[in-house]
Order: sequence, then structure tokens, then C-alpha cells
Amino acid sequence: MGLHPHLGPSMIGLFFFVINIIFVRVPTPVSADYEEHKNCSAPFRCANRDDIGYPFWGGNRSEYCGYPGFELNCEEDVPEINILNITYKVLKFDKATRIITVAREDYWDKYCPSNLVDTALDFSLFDYAPGTDNLTLYYSCPANFMNGMSVLSLLGPYKFRCNSDESNADDNYFYSWDVDSVFNKTFTDAVKAYFGSCAKSVLLPLQQPTVESLVKNPASENLTRALQEGFGLQWFPNNNLCEKCQQSKGECGYSARTGQFNCYCPDKAYTDSCPPQEGSFFNKRKKTSFGIGAGVVGIIVILVILLLVGLRHIRKKKTENDQNVFGFGRFRKKKTENENAEAAFIRNYVSLAPKRYNYSDVKRMTNSFSNKLGQGGFGSVYKGKLPDGRLVAVKVLKNSKVNGEEFINEVASMSRTSHVNVVSFLGFCYEKKKRALIYEFMPNGSLDQFIYDEESSNINRKLEWRTMCQIAVGIARGLEYLHRGCNIRIVHFDIKPHNILLGEDFCPKISDFGLAKLSEKKESFISMLGARGTIGYIAPEVFCRNFGGVSHKSDVYSYGMMILEMVVGRKNAEVKVSLSSEIYFPNSIYKHIEPGNEFQLAGVVTEEEKEMAKKMILVSLWCIQTNPSDRPSMHKVLEMLEGRTEDLQIPPKPSLSSPRRSAQQLSLASLLVD
Repeated sequence: MGLHPHLGPSMIGLFFFVINIIFVRVPTPVSADYEEHKNCSAPFRCANRDDIGYPFWGGNRSEYCGYPGFELNCEEDVPEINILNITYKVLKFDKATRIITVAREDYWDKYCPSNLVDTALDFSLFDYAPGTDNLTLYYSCPANFMNGMSVLSLLGPYKFRCNSDESNADDNYFYSWDVDSVFNKTFTDAVKAYFGSCAKSVLLPLQQPTVESLVKNPASENLTRALQEGFGLQWFPNNNLCEKCQQSKGECGYSARTGQFNCYCPDKAYTDSCPPQEGSFFNKRKKTSFGIGAGVVGIIVILVILLLVGLRHIRKKKTENDQNVFGFGRFRKKKTENENAEAAFIRNYVSLAPKRYNYSDVKRMTNSFSNKLGQGGFGSVYKGKLPDGRLVAVKVLKNSKVNGEEFINEVASMSRTSHVNVVSFLGFCYEKKKRALIYEFMPNGSLDQFIYDEESSNINRKLEWRTMCQIAVGIARGLEYLHRGCNIRIVHFDIKPHNILLGEDFCPKISDFGLAKLSEKKESFISMLGARGTIGYIAPEVFCRNFGGVSHKSDVYSYGMMILEMVVGRKNAEVKVSLSSEIYFPNSIYKHIEPGNEFQLAGVVTEEEKEMAKKMILVSLWCIQTNPSDRPSMHKVLEMLEGRTEDLQIPPKPSLSSPRRSAQQLSLASLLVD
């Protein structure tokens, strides 16, 4: 019996492969436990607990048995966990609800720690458990308040002292605005005005019944007890994957190399669960006999299947040829690629992202999209509010087909980041064609509003030079984290003022990772099809490979161009003129720093301001060198910004005239204008 000629070499290869498996490769039992499986299945003992499992690790448990961000300190009386530089005592573990009860270590037995900071939470790993409320501690409040003596007298029970010396102590208070049953509205407004004059306040989450009881029964000892009862945190990472892995007799873990969940099985690591194990009641002879007998039947079945597959393959080939004649084949291929990309997104990133919302949730949190913050080619951004009262920014993609890749890039990048200078990613919506991204709300908007006036070329300075320097350093820290602080390198590819958001204290945060690329090998170049970014900030090698390989140094270039704009207060917008005539914006900056020239720049008055402006210019000019290898890393940029100006050398003038760009390259660049 001959094989059909249209089956092709792949089908013939499959046939002989199956024969080889059946007759030659008789299954043999696993001889020894896979090391990671053995280690991760050992009991995890931490401080006074022995019932802790994945995603936690620490003590006698290896890091690969847990998940990044869940390391426990097991050397104290109770386990402790550090979240964004705040240490918490872990009082309870509840695996069923994935909730831990924690209390801040610095407030465990005192009201006034040396460092007064709000409770911080990494929302890519945790969220507040249901029933969490807030208590605010106010420090160094005024002893007299206009005519508000009645306010002060009624607030007396809520007062606490930082030391035992009553004659030399500031007035401090604790209070919760969520409990309005104690005072009437008029008095509440007066209390808010008074607390607004206090020097410092610290927000502490607690369990809601605890807060209500404390406000109704205020006393110092009750405050101590409330702080020690703590609050609940619910964790996210890979819970469904871990359940599936454990059901298959595997042990949950994480691979730092791949940045993904691992299921450690007796033979090796798998991506989700262990394969079914063979029954132990067969001995080797029975297995061999059974395998040969099954093989005879299998050959007959396989030959029939191959014949049917061959006939189907012929019909399918004919159909594809017909489709290609009418142009449908390419459409189907593209559609399949999109479906595969979406399937990969669901498989790889949904379990990593902080929270997935329904579209109805998005409408509810934005009040049916009533408060628009901005709009771009991707869609619109709306102001919203989560059920716990936290303000958020919601980016709604207007065209899921066009922006599908950007959406996946954003979720993939933001799910892996947690840094003070990277905007916090709180969740996403992925519901059919409706897609949205939820971020923390940044009250001061984007950096471009403070650099230049969009309506005219007039300088519109709103920031002091010291604040601008702090912003430059903050952005550099964020980029350094993306390039070398993450477990996987992230290159942003769209650093510009519009994508730098400013918090209430003007702390800068990098946002909009739609064009980002992830690279597991941190020292390698990045392979890309076509250019990406915004003209005026794109590094030369991104749109013309003759300048060098694309890497994290491309972000350094964009950073340099942005810092120049911050200093000069001018938008680098005359793109088509600059590209076609080789007029290059930074060249005019050199006159301010060349030897023999007096440093003059609009808006720079004092010597301190001149020093800061000159340093920012020198650093930025080093960042925009044409050859990527001549640019500093972001780590070096930080050293330069925090060092002395006199230690910085004047960099050579960058030039984009060699090699010459072709008309095709110029045309490509003009298409990238944002």
C-alpha cells in the first residue's frame, strides 16, 4: 500500500515518527525527582507559620518557588513583607480568598515613626481586600484656630502625643472622613479646614469595623490596638495557573529567565500543568507487550487517518488557490494572525495584569465617559473613580483592530513594572472589541503643558529650574529601571513630554507603553520591522539602520531631545523642514556652552539657574549623539545629573547628514508625525 503523493514530506515524516515512538521508545519510569519540584514541595517554614505557599518565598524556600515581590523575612517573630520600601507584619494567611492581613511595622507600637509616609501598595501584585477603610493621622496641627475653639475642644478625644512631655509636644490627631455619623456637616467642614492647616498627614488603611469603632470610641490605647489589627491585602499573580498546576501534582513557581509562571513537575518544568502520569500497576514487560499490541492497531488507524487527512489537504489546497485568485487568502491569513496574537495575550498576560474589568465596570467608573481628559490617535482618556474612591485615568481604545498591538504591548510592559517613576497600572478591560487601560490619576497632567505653549511659540514657564532638574532626574531613574532594573528589559520607544505625567508633587512618571518592546537578553539589539516613535524624538538608528543597531540607547536619544525642550522651552516640531534641509534643532544650542561665549538663555537669571540649565544641556547633548555607542547609559546619565557641572565635557556636535538619508527614508519619517 503506497502513500498518497499529495500527503507531502511532513505527513510521511509524521508516519515514521509515530512508528518509531510505538516500537522503539517504550516508556520508562522517571528515575529521580526534578530538583525544583523536590525543593518547592518541601514544607515552607517562616517565623511562626508553616502553612504558607505560593506565591510567597524566603527563608528556607528558594526564589523560584515563589513570585517576584512576595519575599518574606522569616527572621522575626512573625513573617514580614516589604512593599515599595514599607515593611509590613503578616498576621494572617487565607489561601482560599488569597488575602493576607498585614500591619505596618513602623506603626506597630508607636504613632510617630521617624519617616512619615502614606501607605504605598504595588497594585500590580496586590489590591485592598473588601471592607478596607482609611484612617488619617495629622501631625503638628496649630494650637489655636481662628475662632474654632469649639472644634478643638470636640477633637480633644482624637488627639495623641508623640512623646510623654506634655509641655513640649505638638498637637496630633487621628480621624476618618468616611464616618460622618459623629458630627454634623457644618462641624465636619470646620474640621476639614483645621486639618488642612496641619504640617503633615499620613493615610493608613485599616479594617472598616475597626475604624468605625475607633472614631466612636477614641482613645490612645484603642488607636494602638487598631493599628496592630492591620488590614487585608488580596494578591493576584497566577492564581488560576497555580491551582491547575497543583491539581496535576505539580509545584508552582516562577522563571526569572523567561519572566513567566512555571509548573515544576517530577520530570521537568512546564508552562501550566504536569502531563498525566503513567499507572504504576504495569511492569515493564506488560508495558512492552501492550505497546506492541497497541502499535499494530495504531498503524491501521494512523494509515486511515493519513489517507483522510491527505484527501482533506487536497481539497483545502484547491480552496486556498481559489481564495487567492479572488484575494481572500491573504485576508484569512491576517485574521488568523490577529486571532493568534489575541490568544497569546489572554494566555500570557491576563494572569499577570493586576485586575481585569468588564466594560460595564469601565462605564461605571467613568460615569459613562462624562469627564474627558484628552484624546489622541489611539482613542480617548477619561477621569474615573474606583469603588474605593481612588481616582484613575481610563484610556479607551477607539479601534481595537488598529490598536491591538499597542494594547498588548501596554499590558505586557506595565504588568512587569513597579517603580515610583513609572505610572501605576491598575487594570484593563478586554471584552470582545472593547478595550481599555486603567492607570493611577496624575493631577498635574503631562509635562508638555509646563514646557511650551501649544497655541504659540512663546515660552510658558510654570516650573522652577530646581523642579525641572528634579523632573529630569526622576525620568532618568524611571528609564534606568526599565532598562536594567526590571527582570526583563523594556525599551519604551516613545519618550516625549506628552508621555511624562506629573503627580501632585510634580514627581514624573513614564506612561504610554503602546510602542514598547520587551527584550529578555538585556545586552542584545532589538529586532524591529519598520520605525516607531514620534518624529523629533526618534533616534537615527530607528528609521535608518545605517546608523547602528536599535537598542535601549534609542530611549536615551529620545530622553536627550526631551530634556533640550525642557531647557529651551521650544517644541521640536518643524519636522519636515528639519529633515529635508538638514537643519538640526540641537545645533543652535551649542552657542550657549561653547568656550568664550557668555551663557544666555531666556528665563535663566541666577547663577544657580545657569548652573542647572548648563548641566541639563550638556547631559542632553551627550544623549543625542548620532552613534548609539557614543551615548551614555541611563545609569551614567544619572551620575552626570547628580555630579558637578565642571566635571562634564562638551560633547561633539551630532550630525544627521552622514550618511545621507534617502527620499524614501525622509518619506517614512514624515509619516511618523504624531
